[in-house]
Amino acid sequence: MTSRVPAGLTLLEKVKIQAEVLVPILRTLRSKHGTAAGNALIAEALRGWQRELHERIAAETPGEGWSKWSGMVAAKLPALEGATEIEWQTRSRAELAFRITKCAFAEFFRALDEPELGALLTCEADIHEVDAVGFGVAFERKQTLMQGGDYCDFRYRMLAHELPVRGPEPTTSG
Repeated sequence: MTSRVPAGLTLLEKVKIQAEVLVPILRTLRSKHGTAAGNALIAEALRGWQRELHERIAAETPGEGWSKWSGMVAAKLPALEGATEIEWQTRSRAELAFRITKCAFAEFFRALDEPELGALLTCEADIHEVDAVGFGVAFERKQTLMQGGDYCDFRYRMLAHELPVRGPEPTTSG
């Protein structure tokens, strides 16, 4: 995964560094422009950054559809080590479903009283990651710990026209 941040940091460490800068900016925007307008400005900026970041990662990841997406996920998983607890539900060539039952990202942003910022920096990355692949993968999530859910539910499905006749399982660990 391409990053301008020094290698060797976990994703949680990177996010904490980002929050150190973004929280004061967000709070200043809220005080100058109102809460809704300040939140909207940060959301617009971070969504654009997320889209560009994941488009760059997708461009550097070989394959198409499900294989590209699973390669992107495999590259990201080591950076999540120790920050989440995952309960796997389905792992097949056609579907990947799991729940995150503990999330250090959610705990961190809730302690800052900034879960909306946390959702923009972390939770929305999953949406932009799938969008960057361009085709072949459908994503569904109904709740997150960050936004007060009991767990984060993830369901990725390979679209029917992308299903391989034979091939390896999606590349994931855990």
